[in-house]
Amino acid sequence: MRRPTLTALVVIVGLLLIADLLVVNSALGQLAGIVVDAAILVAAGAALAGVGALGARRIADLWRRRGDPVAATFVLVGIGVMLVAGLRPGSSGTGDPAVQWLIAALLVPIGASLFGLLFVTTLGAARRSLAMRSREATLLVAAAFVTTILLVPLSGEVGAWLSGVAGWSLAVPIGAVFRGLLIGIGLLTAVYAARTLLGMGAADD
Repeated sequence: MRRPTLTALVVIVGLLLIADLLVVNSALGQLAGIVVDAAILVAAGAALAGVGALGARRIADLWRRRGDPVAATFVLVGIGVMLVAGLRPGSSGTGDPAVQWLIAALLVPIGASLFGLLFVTTLGAARRSLAMRSREATLLVAAAFVTTILLVPLSGEVGAWLSGVAGWSLAVPIGAVFRGLLIGIGLLTAVYAARTLLGMGAADD
């Protein structure tokens, strides 16, 4: 006997949020707000559990002398520094100047470096895609090239025109594609949840 409690909970919460979006009701809005706050708390707890598991794994790596000890040490030091800066007596949490400095001085440059590497790897992937001579790859690279040109920061009338076209492209065609993908994913999730609740498998098709 299946007990798809989690699936049923996801379906109920999704229907509640959809109803709150479509129906103007103060009580329904308050209930939806409580559900969203609870989801945020659950996500925060999951993030803390993930950080704890990562720290425990790196401590075990150092204790058993496996993996990269330098990387494990840096991970543990980074976790400890951020925890001390955010939880020390008198700290204001995420808005504390020490936390803000650590983010600006460490996390932002690290993220910029990763995006720089991503740009190089993306160029390599585009070159390999064009070498395949497939129509889909050519269309994808061409769309990426046009989007990059539109987002180039230029001044004057040309820059204003490019900015307007870029905003329209992101809001209308690209936004429509993303909305279609989200709607399709939502419908597939609802169908899969209904099949799970009803106990239907591939053999029942």
